Amino acid sequence: MSHAQVAIPEACCTLDISGPEQKRLVTMFKALGNPHRFEIIKFLVTHPNCITGDIVEFLPIAQATVSQHLKVLREAGWIAGLAEGPATNYCLDEDSIIWFRTKVGDIF
Repeated sequence: MSHAQVAIPEACCTLDISGPEQKRLVTMFKALGNPHRFEIIKFLVTHPNCITGDIVEFLPIAQATVSQHLKVLREAGWIAGLAEGPATNYCLDEDSIIWFRTKVGDIF
């Protein structure tokens, strides 16, 4: 078959997203692209409402670095933090995760 005769397959998926929703989805994907942030998400699945110190004990990185990763995850919508006194309890942001799953499901 020559180049002119190559069959183009039908699209298997759709991607009807733009504007602020597209920006939100890209931000969420980018946040997960870092191995430490991905590990934090995995940790929060089994350790909801933990504090920064709990994550520092789990990961082999400094407290300041963990705090920076938590900030990125919070800004991307993956996690929520509830301040209780001097500590902040972190958990997954269920509404954002449901939104993310829906959008990814729409793609595939």
